[in-house]
Amino acid sequence: MDTHSIKVACSSCNLRELCLPMGLNPEEMDKLDQVISKRRRVKRGAALFNTGDRFTSLYAVRSGFFKTCVTTADGRDQVTGFQMTGEIIGLDGIVSDHHSCDAIALEDAEVCVMPFDQVEELSREFTTLQHHVHKIMSREIVRDHGVMLLLGSMRAEERLAAFLLNLAQRLHARGFSQSELILRMTREEIGSYLGMKLETVSRTFSRFADEGLIDIKQRYVHIRNTDGLRQIVNSPSCA
Repeated sequence: MDTHSIKVACSSCNLRELCLPMGLNPEEMDKLDQVISKRRRVKRGAALFNTGDRFTSLYAVRSGFFKTCVTTADGRDQVTGFQMTGEIIGLDGIVSDHHSCDAIALEDAEVCVMPFDQVEELSREFTTLQHHVHKIMSREIVRDHGVMLLLGSMRAEERLAAFLLNLAQRLHARGFSQSELILRMTREEIGSYLGMKLETVSRTFSRFADEGLIDIKQRYVHIRNTDGLRQIVNSPSCA
């Protein structure tokens, strides 16, 4: 893992609309630039942080893909989320000053380091940043509620369809195709996140392909029928 004291210059970063608040004046942006002054590179399979590590910073994903996971009582890894470019990792550490999950890079990645004590200090100084931090926290709560709904009331095909639609929407917001995806995570990791067995994930992918909803080849997915996937998610049948 590499930590570079390189000026990131948030003001000129093409991701600022995704991970930073709009409407900061030049003086405020310059102060934020001074806080977010380091990048960290994380190799594929390496941890950005681990459960129990002291919480010091939030991390904005500049490139690459991460998964967060916890270890269950019986020693299994449970995937709790997938984070991509422009998203913030590390909020789990705020409550206890220690991280409660592992953040693992699914491919070579780079993050911007945001020391939380300095972010807090700046948040008190200008409300636009404070409001944005609150929005990020709220979004995580809403996402957690969505996962609870996914695991609590949806059938296997609804879970996988919702997962693909959400992933496509998030990637499209970052300028990627709405219909073509490269899955950075394995089917086993998808199953862990969705509460499905590996065999069920593979079987459901095959069913979607047979029904003409998607084309799939290893980790490449082409969504051929977005409305068809939406109909599965919105199906009134839960039998």
